[in-house]
Amino acid sequence: MNKDDELEQLRQENDALRHTNRTLHECVRESIQAIGSLHKQIKELEGVIASQQEHIKALEGQVAKDSHNSSLPPSSDRFVRVPKSLRQPSGKKPGGQKGHRGHHLRQVQTPDEILVHPVLACSHCHRDLSGLPAALPERRQVIDLPSQRLWIKEHRVEEKQCPVCYHLTRASFPASVKAPTQYGRGIQTLATYLVQGQALPYARASQLLQELLGVQLSAGSIASFVKTCYHQLEEVETRLRAAVVKAKVLNQDETGMRVGTEGWWVHVCSTARLTYYAAHPSRGRVALDAIGIAPQFRGTSVHDGLQSYQSYCFTQALCNVHHLRELTFIEEELGQVWARAMKELLLDMKAEVERAKTHGQPQLDLLVLARLLCRYDEILAEGYLAHPPPGPPKKSAQGKRLPGRAKQSPARNLLDRFSQRKWEVLRFLHDFAVPFDNNQAERDLRMIKVQQKVSGCFRTELGIAMFCRIRSYLSTLRKQGIALFSAFDHLFSGTPVLPAFS
Repeated sequence: MNKDDELEQLRQENDALRHTNRTLHECVRESIQAIGSLHKQIKELEGVIASQQEHIKALEGQVAKDSHNSSLPPSSDRFVRVPKSLRQPSGKKPGGQKGHRGHHLRQVQTPDEILVHPVLACSHCHRDLSGLPAALPERRQVIDLPSQRLWIKEHRVEEKQCPVCYHLTRASFPASVKAPTQYGRGIQTLATYLVQGQALPYARASQLLQELLGVQLSAGSIASFVKTCYHQLEEVETRLRAAVVKAKVLNQDETGMRVGTEGWWVHVCSTARLTYYAAHPSRGRVALDAIGIAPQFRGTSVHDGLQSYQSYCFTQALCNVHHLRELTFIEEELGQVWARAMKELLLDMKAEVERAKTHGQPQLDLLVLARLLCRYDEILAEGYLAHPPPGPPKKSAQGKRLPGRAKQSPARNLLDRFSQRKWEVLRFLHDFAVPFDNNQAERDLRMIKVQQKVSGCFRTELGIAMFCRIRSYLSTLRKQGIALFSAFDHLFSGTPVLPAFS
């Protein structure tokens, strides 16, 4: 083989090596791209897994919530656990306490009927004793209902002819007697009390009246009684709203209710002696402005932290029972030690305030107050160490920043509320007129939920407006110890009983 052939062979081998190298480079490049794609897919899958884990954790948190560790009502509790009450043991024995007078049946001095059981013969020798005078050494009374029957009162008018001008003059019926046959105030009072005072459905109230009194009363007739009551209370409602605005401390809350097919909200503004209900399709600022109490109120409002209350001029106080429930969830489900410490501190603060009130003190001792506030700040610091701020905002697969803030945990949100709204949380500690919780408003909303469970919804806007006005009146009367049944009777006579508006 000559040199030219060797050179040609070397050139061919070199070309083959170059082709092989080029192929290898392409394979390496493709492998690198595939590895990069795999890394990208792995990162995306890690993001999906992290998102799913967060979602699973949130769902587990929802399942773990019930009435003892959240704002869910007791009716929503599932049967997988028995909720533990937030109440602490009082140390007292069950039953009536020492010094409690108790209540029992007492005999009256003037019974409606007296039955004397005579002695006819001697129980020893059987001699006739019917003619001898008798003593009454003992008496016993049986309290019962009289036989129920309708009392029909017929009105008749006279007509006389004048002997001089021969004109016929007829007497007038009372203004309240307008028809040949009508229901009296007693039946109107009882029917309205059943549907508005005891939340009975109209059909069941009609059935009860038929079985109890034998009166055929339609649901339409009961509805007309309720409407009469509603119109009679228009001025009372206006005065009640004005009285609530002037209160020093006001409890406010709201609950959902359906009107037809739409979702409405029933708002309550109440004190220990006054209750005012109002219904509106909105829950927030639009409703509060329409009701008209929040814009004018200048006292202290106790509520559960609804954001819409923040824009008004009244002083704010947050419900600490809501905080206790949230802390219970964080302690039991997340195992956070600081949550238990904060819960115990809030209860200690409540006990200190009650102890000071018992001793007639207008405020806490400064050393006690300083100790409690110092402990509050220490627990907040412990909580923040356990829950640092969330990391940087998440980015998309292309590396772009996603809109919005990084989501905080519920525990971190609660810590921020304790820190940023500290004086709203601890208002009860500085002003003894402010309660520890918002239980007053929640108790006042209880009958609204009873009505919802009984009837499901209101059919019309007028129906819920009538219910709110009449329930405001009844709740206020009950708080002030005024008999509701008697108040209804006066209401249908045109002279409603007025509660104390102060």
